[in-house]
Amino acid sequence: MPIENFSLVNDEGWMDMPLDVLPSYLWAEGGQLADAPVNFEKTFGGNMWVSTRVDREFNINGLRCSPDFAVPRHHHNLDEMIIVFAGQFHVTWGRDGEEGSRTVGPGEFWISRAGTPYLMTAGPEGVSYTETWPEPMAELLTYWHDEGWVRR
Repeated sequence: MPIENFSLVNDEGWMDMPLDVLPSYLWAEGGQLADAPVNFEKTFGGNMWVSTRVDREFNINGLRCSPDFAVPRHHHNLDEMIIVFAGQFHVTWGRDGEEGSRTVGPGEFWISRAGTPYLMTAGPEGVSYTETWPEPMAELLTYWHDEGWVRR
């Protein structure tokens, strides 16, 4: 079996993020994201790409965001680790008086604990990163909050 070597910081191996709303995408106030007052396609379209080289069987996604794009506030039912390879993210997180923020750059990572809402805004040059979870992605639920969206 050959060894595969590829880079997440060059322009090869990326595709537009699929713009279909998954059943595992839930609106934080209850119900499916597809029924929420926000537009997934207009929010993410042209702003986010997925690596075609990273094998999701390893519970990892390779992702890229356009400059200054804000991934809307959301949280997961599982802990998540994000590793930045190029560019940077400014992250704000928390609720109930436990808010915080920081900038995460190349070679740095951060861990979001399950249930902690956060918003990530790419820096002026965009950002390339991976996200991974300790459980199979089939177990992952994402709860989206009402911040950072293009409204319907």
